[in-house]
Amino acid sequence: MKKERVDFGITKEGHSVKGIQLRNNNGITISVINWGATLISVKTPDKNGKCEEITLGFDNIADYQDHSPYFGSTVGRVANRIRDGRFVIKDRVYQLEKNEKGINHLHGGPKGISTLIWEMDSEEDGVITCQYRSVDGEEGYPGNLDITVSYSLTESNEIIIDYKAETDKVCPVNLTNHTYWNLSGNRKRSILDHELTLACDHYLPVDEHLIPTGELKPVAGTPWDFRKAKPIGKDIAAAGDYDHCYAIGMERSECKTVALVLDAESGREMGVATTEPGIQFYSGNYLDKLKEQGFQNHDGLCLEAEGFPDAVNRKDFPSVWLSPGEIYTQQTIHRFRVR
Repeated sequence: MKKERVDFGITKEGHSVKGIQLRNNNGITISVINWGATLISVKTPDKNGKCEEITLGFDNIADYQDHSPYFGSTVGRVANRIRDGRFVIKDRVYQLEKNEKGINHLHGGPKGISTLIWEMDSEEDGVITCQYRSVDGEEGYPGNLDITVSYSLTESNEIIIDYKAETDKVCPVNLTNHTYWNLSGNRKRSILDHELTLACDHYLPVDEHLIPTGELKPVAGTPWDFRKAKPIGKDIAAAGDYDHCYAIGMERSECKTVALVLDAESGREMGVATTEPGIQFYSGNYLDKLKEQGFQNHDGLCLEAEGFPDAVNRKDFPSVWLSPGEIYTQQTIHRFRVR
């Protein structure tokens, strides 16, 4: 395993952005920066051994701060959407900023953990560890929350993301990674021809503001059925694009493979395993907002392992609440191979 430290520029606030790059003996390279504990790059070989970039991102911190739609970010404290930016703890109403069109709270708010400087080290071989304390009241959330996110690159061609969090007050916690994947290599093609398999029998329908209605609907006979591998573009028009949470279970469990993505032309395949009850499949529907930066809709896809969206307001969803004395843990594994 090879390790290299890199400089990634200076933020608008004057903070130095540092990065660590790991490379295993099979040619897979990952790079993480301390701004948002962000995975800025993953490079893997194709079926001919050509190593290329398979994530979306920028090459400087200024573009990340000005334009990033959470490229590679660690998002939270609560990933995904909270209806009206509001939740209640023991009759106390917590009102968060409604940073999505003035309607919902999204991905922890405009100054969530994805936009802040973390402590970062790589003392253990093949592991990059990022730590951050989100103080009581930050972005409106209660409690001091100590968060650790570790990225491990293995010689078995896995990226293992481990999360840990502890609090001194009851608070919601739902962390995830928001990498946009495109297995074609250096973004040669859109992800519409990527074949996706999701081992999920149900998904969460959403309202006009992308908040779950509360129903767990069977995927059978719908455009949301990926139980057998099919091209993402096959039913995308009928679905009106994909930005939905798929239900893996109603509680956290052992880490198991729930998704498989294949780009047949390059031969690259990525499996995703998780401990989480849900996985948000997003087909990069709004990337055309970055036309000036060279991006188009469907240039990348996200598979965000997480709790259900708006779970803070639904007792029938798996709990995202953390209490003092408890430890939040989560693991997501990305496995790479070529066919």
